[in-house]
Amino acid sequence: MIGLRKDDRAQPPEEFILAVDQFNRGEWFICHETLEELWAGESGSARDLYQGILQVAVALHHWQEENYAGAVFLLGQAVKLLRHVEPVCRGVDVTEMIAKCERLRTEMKLLGPDRMGKLDRSLIPLIRLQLTPRYPQA
Repeated sequence: MIGLRKDDRAQPPEEFILAVDQFNRGEWFICHETLEELWAGESGSARDLYQGILQVAVALHHWQEENYAGAVFLLGQAVKLLRHVEPVCRGVDVTEMIAKCERLRTEMKLLGPDRMGKLDRSLIPLIRLQLTPRYPQA
């Protein structure tokens, strides 16, 4: 893992939790904007995580806009970035996210540009955060 820092395993900032909510609601362009601000000020694995998820969000936005080439390309770029991140970073199961993105990209390629609308929406990844309580229970 390149640039792994101790705080990459830290709880995610509130802005990232917001971006995950936006992603999971299908608000991919807005999610991209939220993550862009986080990504620009980050380093280490968390930076690659944020940029990778940002690229997945933009890929899904391209898919929604029927831009086949943009969707397939950015999903591939996202996977490349996410491979530099530890298996769990900022509460995200990165290994699971990579697998879901690869499956989605494979299905998009099988469908091709003329059948993008036939994509099984259940293949669109959701991000599940694995958070630990900030404060111990009394």
